[in-house]
Amino acid sequence: MSSQLLRASECNGLARATRAHPAVIKRTFITPTTSRQADLVQNMYLSALKDFKPTPIKPGDAEGHVLKFSAPKPPKSPEEANLAGDLKAYESMEVEVEGQASAGEASGKVEDWFEEEVEEEHKTH
Repeated sequence: MSSQLLRASECNGLARATRAHPAVIKRTFITPTTSRQADLVQNMYLSALKDFKPTPIKPGDAEGHVLKFSAPKPPKSPEEANLAGDLKAYESMEVEVEGQASAGEASGKVEDWFEEEVEEEHKTH
């Protein structure tokens, strides 16, 4: 029985505490301050953009920064070259064939650059 009275007194104490300090519930609207700051910065930026006037470009501004264009010299055409003399020089050249001796030289033995190692045969028992 004493436990029931104790529980009842705890419930009454809880009820008294809530009555003594009633929770005040108010509905408040939170206004975000960051959006106001963003609008302020955005308005300042847009006003600075509207007030900006670039300096006009003059034709002489590029002087000293850009080289004057000069067309390259046209290449020499083949007709102007000495084609006949070049053709005669080519025809009079001596033909060189690899492995054959040219005039005045003795034909030497052609070296074999690939040398195989001789394998020793091992006798098996």
